[in-house]
Amino acid sequence: MSIPGMRRAAVGLTALAVAALGAVATTPEQADARPKPVDVTLLALNDFHGNLEPPTGSSGTIAGQPAGGVEYLATHLAELRAAAKKKNTITVAAGDLIGASPLLSAAFHDEPTIEALSMAGLDYASVGNHEFDEGAAELLRIQNGGCHPVDGCADGTPYRGAGFQYLSANAFKTATGRPLMAPYAIHKVQGVKVGFIGMTLEGTPQIVSQQGVAGLTFTDEAETANRYARELRRKGVQTIVVLLHEGGAQAATGGINDCVGMTGPIVDIANRMDPSIDVVVSGHTHQAYNCNINGKLVTSASSFGRLVTDIDLKIDRRTGDVISAAANNVVVTRDVAKDPKQTELINRYKTVLGPVADRQVGVTSQALTKTQETLFGTTLGESPLGNVIADAQLAATDDEQDAVAAFMNPGGVRADLDAGPVTYEEAFTVQPFANNLVTLDLTGAQLYCVLEQQFVTGRTLYPSSTVGYVVDPAGTTGTAADPCAGTRVVRGSLTIGGTVVDTAATYRVTVNNFLSGGGDGFSALTAGTNQVTGLIDLDAFVAYLTAQSPVSAPTLDRIRTTAEVPAA
Repeated sequence: MSIPGMRRAAVGLTALAVAALGAVATTPEQADARPKPVDVTLLALNDFHGNLEPPTGSSGTIAGQPAGGVEYLATHLAELRAAAKKKNTITVAAGDLIGASPLLSAAFHDEPTIEALSMAGLDYASVGNHEFDEGAAELLRIQNGGCHPVDGCADGTPYRGAGFQYLSANAFKTATGRPLMAPYAIHKVQGVKVGFIGMTLEGTPQIVSQQGVAGLTFTDEAETANRYARELRRKGVQTIVVLLHEGGAQAATGGINDCVGMTGPIVDIANRMDPSIDVVVSGHTHQAYNCNINGKLVTSASSFGRLVTDIDLKIDRRTGDVISAAANNVVVTRDVAKDPKQTELINRYKTVLGPVADRQVGVTSQALTKTQETLFGTTLGESPLGNVIADAQLAATDDEQDAVAAFMNPGGVRADLDAGPVTYEEAFTVQPFANNLVTLDLTGAQLYCVLEQQFVTGRTLYPSSTVGYVVDPAGTTGTAADPCAGTRVVRGSLTIGGTVVDTAATYRVTVNNFLSGGGDGFSALTAGTNQVTGLIDLDAFVAYLTAQSPVSAPTLDRIRTTAEVPAA
């Protein structure tokens, strides 16, 4: 049961004992005779995304310190286990361990990451949306082992599968209604049972390619957790932990162990969860927080292996209930010794990868960041690197497919580029999804609808340099059912190549296949016609870097507001 419920139950039991027996333990000897609680430590991480080597740029720091890298992560985990009772420690994760990974992991279908985390002692992990990037069959292979059906055993050795258990309670096979993978696990510690329920966000189909979730149905997170919590209780499990790949964010003033002004889906989900659920290890939003929501401990360890959440539970030996729960987000600093086994793993895969990763593909004259500018008080503006990628996609399709504009989704821009030479590996880290470019026909009216949908989804599409338009902060936002009803984009302000867009005319526009399939909620793009599939997005990006070097950061003036451009 939840912590507040446990306290209430204990008070009631004491009153009954006094009434029935007339006495309670009053001496230290009598008190010491009671069974001592079982101490259980959970070590949690989330959103690792294959970052075997220390991430660079802003992705490689947290709380003002350089952090991350699996060689250091493994050492920190070992030290945290040593500080606790090793046999009472369970290591868990809340999804997106793989997918959107740097080249060192992605080139081998993330087998190196699974091997590294297994070696680091991971026990249980929920699936995240990126676990579905290559489809359900590939996820099952990642769990169970076997060589890739197309690429084989890329490093020349058999892939043995994960040394930990993936849990997937709310991803069901549509044809049978059965869970794709085990929905939960029961772990015994000194006679008490700890239950782990693993899930990803219900909205996974909206943020993963349709091929990745084909044949699957995803259900509500809270309802699914409550269903399996009831099943666990029937099996005598009273300590219940949910590993959930969905999260939230706190205010910018909050530190890694704070919970200031918490918002996001996790708040509603935790509030709807059954009181028997004690801890929610969350993820997806790449944020750090340490909260109590509705009597539940709710945590997140940011991303890329930069933090480990150290969760301490005291469990009543007789009832199996949680007496207390506390957490601390620990920075994975790089001032500890590297784990030699992890170093050997990294070197082995780097050798196999060969000179491809180090090949220089271009030069940047200044750092190109993925950070979005603030647009009327929110980070819904442009990004220097996002704009460059949109320009690259247009350059790859203007002559070839007669494209006049291109748009890039912000979630597909995964890392910054530092100033100076750019290697193939660095370019890959920026765009690791291997999406194809798709050029399609949209009318001017449909283009306005796509842009209005940005304010429904809360995601800004980065436009190519040929595109310009004005946003009215006082305009109305459309609805999910009718995004076109919005008036945030000033009518008559949208231009392509300096010419005002005619709502009745047709324009050739390039996006990636994720967006053309309605990804990130951009259903308006599925109305595009005469679709032609082109290059892989990374190939277009690399070609642009090579042809345009040195590449500088573009001026962020493609999206402007009515404050910058007064009404005529």
